[in-house]
Amino acid sequence: MVLVIEGLVYALAPSLVERLLEAMREMPPEARRTLGLVTLVTGVTLLWIAKA
Repeated sequence: MVLVIEGLVYALAPSLVERLLEAMREMPPEARRTLGLVTLVTGVTLLWIAKA
């Protein structure tokens, strides 16, 4: 499922992906780590809700 979503993003908006990656490069490592943890918690929560 992740590959389908990522593939769609790369196919439909490749320039958006480039801008997003550039913005990520400019973020300090702690901010990227926090963003990753928030994304992880969000994903687990959505899976938990979908399973219920």
